[in-house]
Amino acid sequence: MRLIQCDHQGQVRAALVESEQQVRLLDCDTYTLANRAISAGKPLSDMLTEALTDTRLDYQELVDDKRLLPPLTHTDPAHCLVTGTGLTHLGSADTRSAMHAKAQAAEEDMTDSMRMFKLGVEGGKPDAGQLGSQPEWFYKGDGQCVVAPEAEIPSPAFAEDAGEEPELAGLYVIGDDGQPWRVGYALGNEFSDHVTERFNYLWLAHSKLRACSFGPELLIGELPAHLEGTSRIQRGGETLWEKPFLTGEANMAHSLANLEYHHFKYAGFRRPGDVHVHFFGTATLSFADGIKVREGDRFEIRISEFGRALRNPLRVEADAPAITIQSL
Repeated sequence: MRLIQCDHQGQVRAALVESEQQVRLLDCDTYTLANRAISAGKPLSDMLTEALTDTRLDYQELVDDKRLLPPLTHTDPAHCLVTGTGLTHLGSADTRSAMHAKAQAAEEDMTDSMRMFKLGVEGGKPDAGQLGSQPEWFYKGDGQCVVAPEAEIPSPAFAEDAGEEPELAGLYVIGDDGQPWRVGYALGNEFSDHVTERFNYLWLAHSKLRACSFGPELLIGELPAHLEGTSRIQRGGETLWEKPFLTGEANMAHSLANLEYHHFKYAGFRRPGDVHVHFFGTATLSFADGIKVREGDRFEIRISEFGRALRNPLRVEADAPAITIQSL
């Protein structure tokens, strides 16, 4: 079962994806639907069925008219927190073998990143009731950094790079009692500045403070353990770069439960009413293949289980605004 959100007559409304051509409107947005389910103590799928209307919309028209929205939003962007974890994926068989070989190197010869990866391989999937290794963690911003599917994804003028990161994102709502509730999963383009990060890994925090996009569809229910997708960059209608990628717990060093625990263990991330978008990481980047994107290139990320592809053209901002700090 998959949901989208769209602008319908000036209102944010959720809609059930019935086919590639058609969606069925709900009487509310996804955030409201999730809170109904929390309050009623019922599965989201039950509340979804109760919220269905008789109005059906043409899916492609929503795309063409730029009326698609992220599948979960908050009316106040400051109450939507966007975060993520890195060094979580094992990657392809070849990459996995190479990383494991490096992980056997002498401790003094390891990079900090390899040590972090090794911690995940050894302790990222703990038994029930046990604590697992902490993952690498980063903050991207609040809801203001989220770009709708099909909308331009901006790269600031001061950026050194503008690279896609094809990932899964977990979408959450915090209940009135501080309990985090997972609404579902979506495709995500976490989008980072890899040149800045490569210069010095201590600049990772800077490299992640960029826009991102997720959706267009929200997958409700259990996530398949093994997922295969395709990440593509198009330029002038032609494919500039394309590569398959793997995700899901079978292809990760960490369990999703471990990643979620180490995020929501902080009380500040359990503030009632907030929305959280948490990216789970990737092992596939065009940057690693020497690709340099430019204005107008379009990112496209697809996994068949998530319906339509997540697509965003790149817009490079021409000028950095002058920042003047004044003393009070």
